[in-house]
Amino acid sequence: MCYLYILKSITFSRHYIGISADTEVRLAKHNRGDVRSTKAYRPWEIAYIEEYNDKTDARRRELFLKKNAKARHDLFESIEKMALSSRLV
Repeated sequence: MCYLYILKSITFSRHYIGISADTEVRLAKHNRGDVRSTKAYRPWEIAYIEEYNDKTDARRRELFLKKNAKARHDLFESIEKMALSSRLV
C-alpha cells in the first residue's frame, strides 16, 4: 500500500501534498524539520489521506494535484468543509 497525504500547517495557511508507505513516520519527519520544503511551516497535521495499491498510482495522483490548480483548490476546499462539519458535530 501507498498513501497520498495532505498536510495542513497548524500555524500557517499552508498545505503540503506527498506520498508515503507510512504516513505517521512521514509526518514525524515533517514535524522534526527533516523535510526542507516544510520545515519553515511546522507544526503539521494530516488533513487528508487517499490509499493506493502501489506507489505508481499514488505518484500519478500526487503529480495531478500538484500540476492542476483547480483540482487542488477543490480538494483543499472539500477538506476544509469536512473539517468544519466534524467540529460542529
